Amino acid sequence: MEVKQIVRVPKNHEIKIKIPLELPENEMVEVILITKKQEGFKDKIRELKKAAKDNLFLEDLKEISEDFKAVDFEGLGDAV
Repeated sequence: MEVKQIVRVPKNHEIKIKIPLELPENEMVEVILITKKQEGFKDKIRELKKAAKDNLFLEDLKEISEDFKAVDFEGLGDAV
């Protein structure tokens, strides 16, 4: 079973976790805390500009484009 809750960090920095009632008492569970930075529009644009110069990203993009080349022309029939 997987339960996901997204919460904001409160002033006291304490978070209570609601556990589904169907889980038996003393059941072992794993709690993972993942923080997510709220990116602004400028941050996203900066990352996109950085990706445009990233050789690995560009190679992946080219590879994906090649993989879908046949699909792009599928169904065009005599038009190509």
